[in-house]
Amino acid sequence: HLDFECFRIVRLSAMFVSRGLCSSRIWNHSLFLKRYGNFRSSFSTNSVGELKRVGTHNGTFHCDETLACFMLRLSTRFSDAQIVRTRDHQVLDKLDAALDVGGVYDPKSERYDHHQKGFTEVFGHGFNTKLSSAGLVYKHYGLEIIAKELQIDQTHPDVHRLFLAVYKNFIEAVDAIDNGIHQYDTDQPPRYVNSTSLAHRIGRLNLDWIEPDQSSSKEDEAFHRAMELAGSEFLECVRFHAKSWLPARSIVMECLAERHGIDSSGEIMKLRKQCPWKLHIFELEEEMKIDPPIKYVLYQDDRSENWRIQAVSVSPERFESRKALPHSWRGLEKEKLSEESSIPGCVFVHMSGFIGANRTYEGALAMARASLTA
Repeated sequence: HLDFECFRIVRLSAMFVSRGLCSSRIWNHSLFLKRYGNFRSSFSTNSVGELKRVGTHNGTFHCDETLACFMLRLSTRFSDAQIVRTRDHQVLDKLDAALDVGGVYDPKSERYDHHQKGFTEVFGHGFNTKLSSAGLVYKHYGLEIIAKELQIDQTHPDVHRLFLAVYKNFIEAVDAIDNGIHQYDTDQPPRYVNSTSLAHRIGRLNLDWIEPDQSSSKEDEAFHRAMELAGSEFLECVRFHAKSWLPARSIVMECLAERHGIDSSGEIMKLRKQCPWKLHIFELEEEMKIDPPIKYVLYQDDRSENWRIQAVSVSPERFESRKALPHSWRGLEKEKLSEESSIPGCVFVHMSGFIGANRTYEGALAMARASLTA
C-alpha cells in the first residue's frame, strides 16, 4: 500500500511539473525519490534479495542503538540491512540480528543487548566501562569497519591503533551515558547544564509529545534521522583519527625517539613538523617507557617563523606544567627578556610560564636548557 501511494504521488507530481502547475522549487522529484528510497531500504520489513534484517526496540530511541544500527550496516554481512523496530520477541527471533532488545548477548547469533541481569561485558584493552549496544557492535565489528574505511587489511597495526582510539574518544562515552555512568566521581551538583552532547541531540529527535502524528512510521522517520546523525559523527571521528591523529602520532613517536640527539637530558623534544602533539606525548611516553618525561617541546610557528618553547602539562586534562619556564622570565618580551635570560633573540614568555618564543631554533633550545636547570 505504501509503495502504491508513493508511486501515485510521484506520477502526479511529474504530471504537475510537466504542465507547469508545480514549481521545481516546491517539489523536487529526485530529492523525494532519494529520501523515500533511503527510508524504505532502512525500514521495510519485506524480504528483498539477500538483505539482512536487524531488529531494535520501538518507542523512545537513544544514542546507543541508533549508532549500533548504523555501524552494523557498515559491515559486509549486514550491508544496508533493513531495520525492524519492535519489542515482539516472536518477530525478533526471526531476524538476523537484534540490538538493544531481547535480553540476550550472544555474538554467535548476532544478539547484542545489555539490559539483562548479570551483563558485565566491557571492551577490554584496559577499558572497564560496561558496554551498551553501540559498544557491543563496535567490539565485534569495529576492526572490519575501520579496515574498510582505511582500505587496508584488518591485521595492519594502524587498524588496531584506530580501533582503540575511536573507542576511547567516541564509543566509550556512548556506552557510559547509556549505562548511567558519570564521567567524574563527585557528589557536587554540576555548575552548568550541558545539553549539547550527541546523546542529548539524538534524544531531541524523538517525537515531541505535542506532535499530532505519533504513528510508528513517523517514529521510524525520526529514528532514521537519529541514525544518520550518530553515524555521521562516528565516521567523522574515524576519518579524523585516520587522516590527522595517526600521522601526528607517527611524527611525535619519531621525534621522541630522536630526543637524546636534541639534548642529552632526553627531556626536550623538537617537532620536525608542527602537528597536534599534546595527547600523543602522554600515551607514547607510557608506551615507549620514557623516563624522565618530556618537559619542553620546541616547534616552529608557521605564521611568524619564530621558534616556540612549550612546557608539557602534568596531564592531558590539567593546565599546570611539569616544569614551567622560570619565574623571572614570565611576562617579559624582546630585549628585556633577552637581557634577563642572557639569551639573544627572545620574543616573549607567557605570564603563566607555559610557553615562550625565540627568533631562532638555537635560541629556543637555549631557553629550554636554561629552564631545565632553573
